[in-house]
Amino acid sequence: MAIWKDDKELFSIAKKELFVALVGDVLDKLGYQHQFLSPQLKPVNNDFVVIGRAMPVLEADVFEEVVEHTNNPLMKKPFGIMFEALDSLQENEVYICSGSSPRYALWGGLMSTRAMKLKAAGAVVNGYSRDTNEILSLNFPTFSMGGYAQDQGPRGKVIDYRVPIEVDGVRVNPGDIVYGDRDGVLIVPQEVAEKAFTGAIEKARGEQLVKEALEAGMSTVDAFAKFGIM
Repeated sequence: MAIWKDDKELFSIAKKELFVALVGDVLDKLGYQHQFLSPQLKPVNNDFVVIGRAMPVLEADVFEEVVEHTNNPLMKKPFGIMFEALDSLQENEVYICSGSSPRYALWGGLMSTRAMKLKAAGAVVNGYSRDTNEILSLNFPTFSMGGYAQDQGPRGKVIDYRVPIEVDGVRVNPGDIVYGDRDGVLIVPQEVAEKAFTGAIEKARGEQLVKEALEAGMSTVDAFAKFGIM
């Protein structure tokens, strides 16, 4: 039985007691050893922490904003179905986008404003973000390769959402848990989320006991012998 009753309580516990590295360590022990995204993906503000359910978005490069003579009606829509994807965000979901080349920004200030209104948890884009000052003033947890002002309009379109994607070879399915802080972004597959977070919470609480023992003067040898954690 889970230590938490719902996602809201789990995410609250994670923000108060956990950090991303700890959950990654537990996933390693469970045999899930390739769940971190590229270390290039960083929070816009080092203090940002994101945790929520993945709402995957598939982006593709284009070379005109609107193509008149096309076999694909989507090519006539500026931004493809990005607005529909953004509007579909639900509370505690993370907009996570991949599929394009890093030639332009995949996230910005107005998108953050809309996502906040929908009570989304944050955004993780496998590319750049822009409107950095606006994102910082909104305090909306955004992770990207950094700031780059080049617009998506004539360069990229969202072609699908709520579908499986890959980021740096890591599979992201709708409903997986996205957990990120300044040390990295981790994808926790939903089928192992309960085990991973239960293990991480138990480890964090155990580490607190070890810390207190070390502060009281116990040796690391004795502490490891007693608690099995170091």
